[in-house]
Amino acid sequence: MWQCPEASPMSQTSEPPSADRQPAPVTRVHEVSPYLARAMFGYAPPWVRDFTNLSYEWRRLIAEVVGTFLLVLVGAGGGVVDAVSGGAIERSAAVVAPALMVLALIFATGAVSGAHLNPVVTIAFVLRREFPWRRVPLYVVSQVVGAILACLLLWAMFGRVGHLGATEPGPHISDLQAMLMEAVLTFGLVTTILGTASGAQNVGPLSAIAVAGYIALAGLWSSPISGASMNPVRSLGPDVALWNFDHYWVYLVGPTLGMLVAVALAYVLRGRGADPTAARAAQGSLGTIVIERIPPQTQAPPPTTPPDA
Repeated sequence: MWQCPEASPMSQTSEPPSADRQPAPVTRVHEVSPYLARAMFGYAPPWVRDFTNLSYEWRRLIAEVVGTFLLVLVGAGGGVVDAVSGGAIERSAAVVAPALMVLALIFATGAVSGAHLNPVVTIAFVLRREFPWRRVPLYVVSQVVGAILACLLLWAMFGRVGHLGATEPGPHISDLQAMLMEAVLTFGLVTTILGTASGAQNVGPLSAIAVAGYIALAGLWSSPISGASMNPVRSLGPDVALWNFDHYWVYLVGPTLGMLVAVALAYVLRGRGADPTAARAAQGSLGTIVIERIPPQTQAPPPTTPPDA
């Protein structure tokens, strides 16, 4: 990790300045992209380390593969285990388990890749100008690979039972109704993610609790309608393993529409984006480094005593 050679945070000491020596400048580290640096400063300073540094890319992509694999393994695995065990998994457990997995994954991998685990989340951050377009293809491919691997593992372990946890419209529910439900649910999910990531409302690691809480809430009241997927790759994994895409358009169009409305609402509430705090949440901590030099605080001279009258 590159650091300012003149005043690295690791090289600073805590000894007080002497009378004949000025205190050392303070170095503060920010993590933003060159695009955001231009938005903040009007140009890209030479002390910006580009987020496109490929020496970190493989770590991010592995984090997205593993994170999406675990999320889909739990989400689709609930239906599979329920079928194998003869109904031992209750609906409430099946919808809360993925929420708890998301909670764990944000804490575990958020600092590496941002823990998107969902292409609509990736696109939402791009539209907010807090994640670069050029990162999107590999992120989405990683998410798709993770989802398919999870369903192939379930198939290898238990066979094609329980429809491999595929998300489908409920009984007597049309594809259009399910699509609208997915749009509404994804609107709420992306609004929660963008809101807790923004600098205006950022709550740090506690944002994981907000996101996981929303996923559990959405599943508890709406899963009989559409399965509460809110994630195109979560629905794609079982469909690829079963090679059945009859209802997949529901889980591609619905979440995409919901995401677009959520991004529009974020624009109304918080402006055009390019928020450094949200960019850090979206990109993880392995990205761009901006070194800010803060002049030392000089001690004010002691107050003078007015002369006696």
